[in-house]
Amino acid sequence: MRVRVIWFAVFCAVLTAAKPGKIGAQMSMSKMPEPAIGSQVSPAAALHREIGILEMEMVPLAKAMPADKYSFAPSAAIFAGSQKTDFATVRTFGQQVAHVAEANYYFFMSLSGLKPDVDMKALDAMQKDPNVKKDEAVKMLEMSFAFGHKAVETITTANAFEVIKAVDGMNTRVTVAGFAVAHGYDHYGQMVEYLRMNGMKPPSM
Repeated sequence: MRVRVIWFAVFCAVLTAAKPGKIGAQMSMSKMPEPAIGSQVSPAAALHREIGILEMEMVPLAKAMPADKYSFAPSAAIFAGSQKTDFATVRTFGQQVAHVAEANYYFFMSLSGLKPDVDMKALDAMQKDPNVKKDEAVKMLEMSFAFGHKAVETITTANAFEVIKAVDGMNTRVTVAGFAVAHGYDHYGQMVEYLRMNGMKPPSM
């Protein structure tokens, strides 16, 4: 546990200290000094860190599930017979991955006005497919995080809390970006259980 805490501290320091537009290139995990208490960081730098931590949890998790298990979804058959929960609409693991990718694009294009670099209709069809292929879903997930990092570069001190067209009830760039991360962790928690149901330990645990 101590090693994981230290790893995250180093990771956060790297992202916070990185210059805008150079997040991917500087994600080397080399030790960098923590920003001084009381100093200011840009909204983009702060958001890069939060998105990056989720990314470093989510992508390895998506890669850890074997391709032949991407169609796995919890069902009543693996729980106690007395349970009455309806599992008919539960997403498969692959659908979870593709759904997070689609949601990332939705939130980050909404807050930035940037045009997605993927076909959103095709991505929507992918997240509805219970038999989505692992390599396709992982690729879309990775691309969605890259798009997210690009999108938050448009957030400045001046416009961070400017009211924009509401996105699922949220109406500032920062709150939309924050919810994108919260949404990702919601599904990350579900995906962790999918791995455990298949006898696997999530990479970050």
